[in-house]
Amino acid sequence: MERELTVGVDGSEAGLQALDWAVDEAVRCGVPLRIVHGSSWEWYEGHEPSFSLNRDAVRQHAERLVEGAAQHVLDRARAVRVTAQVLPDEPAAALIRESGSALAVVVGSRGRGELAGLLLGSVSLSVAAHAECPVIVVRGAAAGRTGVFGRVTVGVGDPQEAASAVEFALRSAERRGAALDAVHAWRCPAHEVPDHPRAEDLMDEHRSRAEAALAEALPAATADRAVVAVRRVAVEGRSRTALLDASARSDLLVVGAHRRKGHLGMHLGPVNHAVLHHAKCPVALIPHD
Repeated sequence: MERELTVGVDGSEAGLQALDWAVDEAVRCGVPLRIVHGSSWEWYEGHEPSFSLNRDAVRQHAERLVEGAAQHVLDRARAVRVTAQVLPDEPAAALIRESGSALAVVVGSRGRGELAGLLLGSVSLSVAAHAECPVIVVRGAAAGRTGVFGRVTVGVGDPQEAASAVEFALRSAERRGAALDAVHAWRCPAHEVPDHPRAEDLMDEHRSRAEAALAEALPAATADRAVVAVRRVAVEGRSRTALLDASARSDLLVVGAHRRKGHLGMHLGPVNHAVLHHAKCPVALIPHD
């Protein structure tokens, strides 16, 4: 069975940007597009519960929303095979369940009713933390457009854990005819001490380790993709800073999903949080194999 690209819609501007991005990605991948709307989104995205809630009206509104989204897809790219469905569930739960069979799940950065000060909506954050497949959070000034910079960036941390993210980034760059920047951040503790000496030999050691990590993460994956121009970028500083800086000149930022179990359930690591909340371009979060 062919896997579909799934996109969540809710009638918001961010949701429309996510839909446009998903349409273009479906065209590039040559896969069907599945539009999903949780019928309880109106309840959870800014409306107080009410015993007088007209469930028929909510259902009709949801059906009109997905029909309109499907028509929008066809107006943008007539060749895309599209299906649309209203699911009787809370939106994050619906999309997480869909992620079990999806090629990837695409969401907007904020839903309807989210507070203006929020950088990332609760639904998007929950899906990113729990989905079984790659999740793309469409954000940034050029969120609904593609090919602005002709560059995809992938963050490389531990090379033993980078394979899935690197492979996804390479495929994304290849489909776009874009270059790929592989970014690894390194830090020299001596430089973080006031009035530190310029220990060039210590710097060289840390830089060499970073370059070795990039070399280990990339060669096998790039061997069959000579068409993609790959640049290895070893940057001194914090990972979040290096990736956020790179996002300002990228069409897509790809990172591995660092998830851990806490008292409140599954949650993402600090670098994941930083890029999902602050990146200047769409972010693809890739689960480890």
